[in-house]
Amino acid sequence: MSLISEFMDYLQAERRYSPLTVRNYRRDIARFLEWLDTDEERFDPHTVDVDQIREWIIHRSETGRLNAASLNREVSSLRSLFRWLRQTKRLDKDIMQPILSMKTSHRLPTFVAESRMTNILEERNPECDDFSTERDTLIVLLLYTCGLRLAELIGINRDDFSEDYSSLRVYGKGDKARITPIMDFVREKLLRYLDIIDRQNICNCGEKALLLTLQGKRISRITVYRIVKNMLAEAGVQGKKSPHVLRHSFATHLLNGGADIREIQELLGHSSLQATQVYTHNSIAHLKKIYAKAHPREKARRK
Repeated sequence: MSLISEFMDYLQAERRYSPLTVRNYRRDIARFLEWLDTDEERFDPHTVDVDQIREWIIHRSETGRLNAASLNREVSSLRSLFRWLRQTKRLDKDIMQPILSMKTSHRLPTFVAESRMTNILEERNPECDDFSTERDTLIVLLLYTCGLRLAELIGINRDDFSEDYSSLRVYGKGDKARITPIMDFVREKLLRYLDIIDRQNICNCGEKALLLTLQGKRISRITVYRIVKNMLAEAGVQGKKSPHVLRHSFATHLLNGGADIREIQELLGHSSLQATQVYTHNSIAHLKKIYAKAHPREKARRK
């Protein structure tokens, strides 16, 4: 087995990275090996030095037309590889240590306005006996009311819920589990969806997945992305339309409603508070708009 294959096994078995993340690591490393004019079987980490890493970064920035965030992700893949080679004593030192990450612009998370989300939920709430309609609505509800990542949503099994369907066990990054509450109106939609699955015999093959195709198979990432994009577009949402936008909306709306940031951190499954603090910027922007509309000095200026 090649060193790269061993590293991929380490990422999946010990770090518990998702198959998609492991695939991205392999792709990033494969690009680097191709630039070195070698492959997984012939790769010798002893022949790589810091200058080559720097030359590769310049090459990728010039020919790949990558922004700083994308380039940092590729560098991070190499950083993890060479750190693992050092930890497993394949190398005497970590050659990536002198390599610094590029500075990235701090873009605020995109979110849907609370009033717009309320309209979306109210429009999609009436009872319906159509499987696809009920499933698509449930997808948006779970993403928005539970703050789920796309991979977390797709990975939900029907036995991940509590007996009364009032809570859900979510398996996040690194297979770390957390419990998220299910709101009453979401629980009603969930039970209606499960009833349709049984009555219409959607799943008769032992599939455990919650979200299914008409053929009774676990739904794909691409299908969920398309469903969310179409539903948000139909509702008149401008700008980016994706499952992660609903997760951002969940966090931003909770913070604007007075929720404690550490509680939001736990609900999102963030390992560090720093990852959650980005939503405070959205909250401050929201407060500035309220100030501009309501403060007497601002009102007097507009007269």
